[in-house]
Amino acid sequence: MNIEIDAGSGFCFGVVYAIGMAEDELNKSDKLYCLGDIVHNNLEVDRLTSRGLITIDHEEFKKLRNCKVLIRAHGEPPETYKIAQQNNIQLVDATCPVVLKLQNRIAVGNKEIEKFEGQIVIYGKIGHAETLGLVGQTSDKAIVIEKMPDIEKIDFTKPISIFSQTTKSLQEFNLLVDEIRRRMIAAQGTEEVNLITNDTICRQVSHRDKQLRTFAKIHDIVIFVSGKKSSNGKVLYEICKKQNAQTYFVSNIDDLDCQWFAQDQSVGICGATSTPRWLMEKIASKIKSMVSE
Repeated sequence: MNIEIDAGSGFCFGVVYAIGMAEDELNKSDKLYCLGDIVHNNLEVDRLTSRGLITIDHEEFKKLRNCKVLIRAHGEPPETYKIAQQNNIQLVDATCPVVLKLQNRIAVGNKEIEKFEGQIVIYGKIGHAETLGLVGQTSDKAIVIEKMPDIEKIDFTKPISIFSQTTKSLQEFNLLVDEIRRRMIAAQGTEEVNLITNDTICRQVSHRDKQLRTFAKIHDIVIFVSGKKSSNGKVLYEICKKQNAQTYFVSNIDDLDCQWFAQDQSVGICGATSTPRWLMEKIASKIKSMVSE
């Protein structure tokens, strides 16, 4: 049996950065709070929890005083920083530089579009941590569009500046922009509409679409490894599934089924931007042992 782990899969730069900062802090102290799951992979969260990382939610955060709290790669809205200052909380800010740049662009874009009584639109997952941080840059005024039907929230007679969550599909973003433009032209009766498009999708993530399509085609079976909470994982899994019907979603070795495999097959193992390399290697070793039994 040939087993290949996709070289392009695994933690993106932002996740590596956040985990590295957490580990550095835990080397100095046996306890560090983290606002939300540091990564959408329960096994990696468990590993860091065993080292002293304590995951908290926003309500618990508000009650803390005189301690250190890690801000994960997804970033946070301005309100979080105000609470930290009020409660003497030292923030270990691991916001992904790509996300941080996007937050700043939205804050500036919001001020500009307000001059024309326009709207900020964000293409992103409703309720997602990164999206909440982005919306916070607009004093919660931004309109979040998760799916095409959500564009009914928009007033097409007004100027629009549209941004995207960093991990969304570039193709879907472009389709959304085209439809918004069409609606604005119809509503305003002119093709000279004030629509500002800001392509803010992380290329490290978006480029994986093409890579995974190729990877999925060259193997008999594809094992896609991801935490169930990862929205990025769900999207990338579907990309693999469309290319190879023999694609299976697993979160750990217990999800593997020996009936999926045969000795003469080629197996490809890939994962989300939140999937640790060590877990994919563990999956590969388990498959080898299952087939040899």
